[in-house]
Amino acid sequence: MAALFVNHLTVLDFSYVHHARGILGESWIVDVELYGELDHQGMVFDFGLVKKQVRDAVESLVDHKLVLPQDLPGLATRELDSGLEIRWRDAKGRAYRHLSPLEAVEWVAGDSITQEALIPLLEDAAMAAVPDNVSRVAIELRNEEISGAFYQYSHGLKKHDGNCQRIAHGHRSRIKILRNGKRDPLLEKAWSLKWKDIYLGTEEDLMDRLSDDGVDYCQFGYDAPQGRFELTLPASQVYLIPTDSTVEYLADYIAGCLKQDDPDHQFEVKAYEGVMKGAISQR
Repeated sequence: MAALFVNHLTVLDFSYVHHARGILGESWIVDVELYGELDHQGMVFDFGLVKKQVRDAVESLVDHKLVLPQDLPGLATRELDSGLEIRWRDAKGRAYRHLSPLEAVEWVAGDSITQEALIPLLEDAAMAAVPDNVSRVAIELRNEEISGAFYQYSHGLKKHDGNCQRIAHGHRSRIKILRNGKRDPLLEKAWSLKWKDIYLGTEEDLMDRLSDDGVDYCQFGYDAPQGRFELTLPASQVYLIPTDSTVEYLADYIAGCLKQDDPDHQFEVKAYEGVMKGAISQR
């Protein structure tokens, strides 16, 4: 039996529900190994096809979705004409509501979302995309190694033509800030704390502010090409911005805030969207 591997096949950018921390944006790097007999070309599987067919199979499972554990406490679902409505409560008893088309969510067995829980599902999806001579697919998920500051955010982009329009998907992202050409780790840390486990909401998408049992909530909603999307979550987990939450706008928003606080200095913000991609703004 022969084997081949592809490291960093893709990055899964998604959000998942954590019972204590709320809705978390995540970015997991996918490494894959394929085991089997050699085909007529002397290959287990053509690398070009691995990078397309296997990549597409694993991405279709969770990428740009909200991933939920099936045993989440207080979970309730119902199908409406506008989509699937999901309600749950976190460890503090705070309420959440998510409405979207069915394809914008993925369910995982258990009471928590972990790399170990997701791997078998990804391996099954990958096996369905390879030829018969491949007898086993092994997948490893890993976080990007980040020595400095990073934050995990969730968002939705109603104007996006693709899956970014889904209202609760996210990223685990590093940030780099230069003040007068010199990196400033303290500013990076400050923004990583400001946007820790956050939902970045666009002011235009805010439908209502609610209060129940002493907890303030924000309710977001919009219509996008894939359908109707709505999300209600505690206001303490929301950071409102005046624009859409593309990474270009986010980089410029941070740079603008820094410049407003310290107009005599020059700032460059390198904001990442997940792994190895992002936007730069200078003020």
